[in-house]
Amino acid sequence: MSIKDLYQPKRPVVSFEIFPPKKDNAIKSIYEALGQMAALSPDFISVTYGAGGSGNANRTVELASFIQRRYGIKSLAHLTCAGTPHDKIHHLLTHMHSEGIHNILALRGDPPEDASSSSSSSSSSSSSNTYRYAEDLIRDIRSREKFCIGAACYPEGHIDCDTMRLDMDYLRRKQDAGADFLITQLFFDNNIFFRFQEEIRRRGITLPLSAGVMPILGQAQIERMIFMCGVSLPAGIVKLLHKYKHNPEDLRKAGIEHAATQLADLLRQGVDGVHIYTMNKPDIAASCMKHIGRIN
Repeated sequence: MSIKDLYQPKRPVVSFEIFPPKKDNAIKSIYEALGQMAALSPDFISVTYGAGGSGNANRTVELASFIQRRYGIKSLAHLTCAGTPHDKIHHLLTHMHSEGIHNILALRGDPPEDASSSSSSSSSSSSSNTYRYAEDLIRDIRSREKFCIGAACYPEGHIDCDTMRLDMDYLRRKQDAGADFLITQLFFDNNIFFRFQEEIRRRGITLPLSAGVMPILGQAQIERMIFMCGVSLPAGIVKLLHKYKHNPEDLRKAGIEHAATQLADLLRQGVDGVHIYTMNKPDIAASCMKHIGRIN
């Protein structure tokens, strides 16, 4: 069964995300964390493309394959493509397939600094040997291998996209290119998600949609998310940051509680799925799963 087959009416998908550690000596900790997370029985676990998007594909494949072999839980391997030669991507796809990985989250990733972002063209030209957009990667994967393909979407718009209308156009192109399901970037206000969901359905984007939720763990993390992703902070979050600005432990507890409340509300209102950005912390995953009634 591929991940797209997990999405069924009245049975929301609950998934986790982890990232490979930056340092080799930290790999033991992620394997220990995976054991605790697997015990919570998520529907699938996604593995980002190297530490913080650094492109360590071997570690991504290693962890994604381990999750499936050791725990029998489906894994979703992230794959970024911006500025990457086609032959390198094709090699990675062959490697993933040989390791039993059949679910991929196809992402653009950060383009090379010298790449032009001015053109609105969405397809790689015949003379180009690199990918430019996620839809190019999705189309290439769909034409070559039998993978289930996830794609990212942005309830508040991609930080590099000038308008929500254009962002929606790109999302529709991902669907047309062959994506099977969608996972959103993090957001802190569920109303933003529901407006986004309504709009993409109005535009004919019918793919299953998982809502991505990340708990607040500290002031620096929030500042980084605002800068990197362009997410907005509702008044309630601003008040939490102010209330606990001198008490990081209580801020962390309040942040996890806010995420758990978000998740419960999303599920009550019938979303297709929720995707928990665990930050490699089993206690975050456990707290969220307990709050939504998936564990006792």
